[in-house]
Amino acid sequence: MANVPRFKLNTGAMMPAVGLGGWAGVTKEERANGWTFMLTALKAGYRLIDTAWIYGTEKTTAVAIQKSGLPREEVWITTKLHHQHGPFAERFFQESLDNLETDYVDLYLVHWPQTSKWVEGDPEPTDEDGNIITTDEWTFNQTWAKMEKFYESGKAKAIGVSNFSVKNLEKLLETAKVVPAVNQVEMHPYLAQPELKEYCDKKGIVLTAYTPTGYKTVLTDPTITELAEKYKATPAQVVLSWHVARGVAVVPKSSNEQRQKENITLLDLDPEDVKRITALDRNQRLCNYANKYGKVWGWTYEQLGW
Repeated sequence: MANVPRFKLNTGAMMPAVGLGGWAGVTKEERANGWTFMLTALKAGYRLIDTAWIYGTEKTTAVAIQKSGLPREEVWITTKLHHQHGPFAERFFQESLDNLETDYVDLYLVHWPQTSKWVEGDPEPTDEDGNIITTDEWTFNQTWAKMEKFYESGKAKAIGVSNFSVKNLEKLLETAKVVPAVNQVEMHPYLAQPELKEYCDKKGIVLTAYTPTGYKTVLTDPTITELAEKYKATPAQVVLSWHVARGVAVVPKSSNEQRQKENITLLDLDPEDVKRITALDRNQRLCNYANKYGKVWGWTYEQLGW
């Protein structure tokens, strides 16, 4: 079984540096069947599943853990508070716990800094242009105060944020009593985010990368394919090993059993090769980027601090 390193959070908890992304798709069938790829991952040695309320795979995660036979305390569960739910965080945190069939989560994240308009039964209300409708009546500072209560209660063993820039972390820390343990962001060799990395390192915030491999766009880069040949490994292994060498955790999503095993098997990259990969940075977003109206889930790059 793979020997996955762990990163120490500011809570003292040791979080697996490689986890499984819990996004399963958009259909009810895809989400309901997600336990199958989660189970193969747990059998391969994964000990962290990264899900979210909006993914619709919290119940799926519970099924996979039950079927694995692993004790609850051996599987790190990360889930996220949806951008619409800040004012109702208590209700939806409890819903997540119920979905996961657990009385605590290892890490609870504020999924996005923006707050979208509340419409019962519609988690992503949009305007006529298809943009998420956001509100200024509720701030992430207010949401964070609720997150701190979940942390104090012990029902969230650690709390953090996702998609936060230096700008918004600075705003958050103006009122925060608890420094976020983790900031989960899009990160890969084409989006290395050196300024954010430096800032989070100084604040003791562990970065977790989603879209960590950068899809085929990055995996077919000549430098990556050359290094894959050098290390007799897959391009994905090279990129994931680069993240961990930088002290960044990763949550790659794969439903393929062989790729799951490869993704959790890290390489010992030469420091010069780590630098070569970092040098590929071009500040290019591949997952969440502005639409034709200049918005990402209802906010502009300026608001997001991107």
